[in-house]
Amino acid sequence: MAARNRMAVVSWLLQVGFFLLLLSGRSGGRPTGKCVGHGPCQPPRPPVVLVPGDLGNQLEAKLDKPSVVHYICYKKTDSFFTLWLNLELLVPVAIDCWIDNIRLIYNRTTHTTSSPPGVDIRVPGFGKTYSLEFLDPSKRSVGMYFFTIVQALVDWGYTRDDDVRGAPYDWRKAPNENKEYFLRLQQMIEEMAEKAGGPVVLIAHSMGNMYTLYFLNQQPQAWKDKYIKAFICLGPPWAGVAKTLRVIISGDNNRIPVISPLKIRSQQRSAVSTSWLLPYARAWPKDEVLVQTPTANYTMADYKRLYSDIGFEDGWLMRQDTESLVADFTPPGVAVHCLYGSGIDTSEAFRYSDKFPDVEPTVVWGDGDGTVNLRSAIQCKQWAGKQKQPVTLKELPGNEHVDMLLNMTTVSYIKTVLFSP
Repeated sequence: MAARNRMAVVSWLLQVGFFLLLLSGRSGGRPTGKCVGHGPCQPPRPPVVLVPGDLGNQLEAKLDKPSVVHYICYKKTDSFFTLWLNLELLVPVAIDCWIDNIRLIYNRTTHTTSSPPGVDIRVPGFGKTYSLEFLDPSKRSVGMYFFTIVQALVDWGYTRDDDVRGAPYDWRKAPNENKEYFLRLQQMIEEMAEKAGGPVVLIAHSMGNMYTLYFLNQQPQAWKDKYIKAFICLGPPWAGVAKTLRVIISGDNNRIPVISPLKIRSQQRSAVSTSWLLPYARAWPKDEVLVQTPTANYTMADYKRLYSDIGFEDGWLMRQDTESLVADFTPPGVAVHCLYGSGIDTSEAFRYSDKFPDVEPTVVWGDGDGTVNLRSAIQCKQWAGKQKQPVTLKELPGNEHVDMLLNMTTVSYIKTVLFSP
């Protein structure tokens, strides 16, 4: 009788153990989808990595400066504070302190940049989403950036800082000065894919697309096949943007009346990424006049002369340092979804008076999203047929460059890509 009872207990334990084994095999600590054929199961939602554009994530600074440009400026701080976006610093007088802290100093010998003496700048929140959901930590609507997309992902079952993560970087610089960033990005993608059991979807905006293209071009195809499901490009400036010419010549305050374009020009020029984003030949004819003055016309072939004439020779060196980074426009080797705005007045050329370069220009308008020229955004169509992975273009009529991140059409498209087989 005792032996029979022991056998019954053992049999019951085996059944429970088998049931638990089935349960653990089905869940595995992560959600699963349907298995196709005899292949591995695909996760129902791939992890997402967000790559912001120029000005697209917070920057923090800590100061211990030998001198300041104005008596109201802080010379020393005990801890890091928000440098971008901090609206309190972008007001008259205080902006002088901000410009002096955020500017870069170019070294002609090493062809690298550095912050001014006593200024330590860091990028907060790598691997998290907060620093690119809202550029202003106070979460004012004026600084809202990736929030709408991240919140949509959460509504679909994603978790912030887990299977949707941000990849912020020092957007003042070009990829040649952010090598450590790409190593961290690669490691994060691999970790997320391994945890999820499937490849990652990259979503980039604006200049972040150039950064992502550069990153993918550095990876072996086998790595991309394993770790990347798709690359969603929002407002990509594949061939640069004409707007950057105005930035380096006379400054651009983005229609903020309390900020003088000429005052902010020195900081905008010092950012290497500005010169990196000047128009490229694959979208602009070499003889097309981009800048006109009473005494000279400037085309793409005249960049060196233009930099000299505006007294910014370092800019020409910056352009030479960065022009080749994605100039050959090698296909990324992953599925591409290229979304771009159109139908909005976008600067294409500039006409200056005899007060050039220290005067606001007359703008010649063309088509685009208000920032990225249409001719630049659609360059991804060149990849069709040059890689085995699909290349899809989607026009978003009437979508402004940043507002497309808030648009439900964009959000719906992202959802389709994420939940497609």
